[in-house]
Amino acid sequence: MDTVAIACFDGFDELDAIGPYEVFETAALAGAPWDVSLRTLRDQPTVTASHGLSIGAEGRLADSAPDLLVVPGGGWADGADAGARAEAERGRLPDALASAHDAGTTVAGVCTGGMLLERAGLLDGRPAVTHGDAMRDLRASGAEVVDARVVDDGDVLTAGGVTAGLDLAVHVVEREWGPSVADAVTTEMEYEPRGSVHRTG
Repeated sequence: MDTVAIACFDGFDELDAIGPYEVFETAALAGAPWDVSLRTLRDQPTVTASHGLSIGAEGRLADSAPDLLVVPGGGWADGADAGARAEAERGRLPDALASAHDAGTTVAGVCTGGMLLERAGLLDGRPAVTHGDAMRDLRASGAEVVDARVVDDGDVLTAGGVTAGLDLAVHVVEREWGPSVADAVTTEMEYEPRGSVHRTG
């Protein structure tokens, strides 16, 4: 994997996106030759996250062809006008996720970002996990709900609640670049991954 894109949309949860971003950028400093960028569906200079943080995106998702696409959640349970549920109902982001996956991109959903993967049809018959607030919705879908912090089904990954995005990112670093790079990341960040990883294959 050479390129990582993190899909950002109004109402996304800050840590869902910024946690993995820092893990991947730290991995790049430790020797993983990754290019990491924040991307939006439409052309917009800034995105406002669920807790009010405004960030600048580096371009549209359509203008990139990432090896890994990370999808944050946020706002699923509260029915806000912005957030993962709003994006799921609009349908454009799930369609973009399905297209990216069809083109060979590995897709990873953090927290209720997993529900956007579900809406894209990427979790049908697959093991998956999401935030506890959305677990009922995930169980009602075609996914196989797994009791794990991170679920790795090869080209589709999901993670539980907000902080599980850190664990997902560390797992991907170790999967792609080995334990020495992952250890360098967790040492630099003073973070100890927690919970179990359910990996198929």
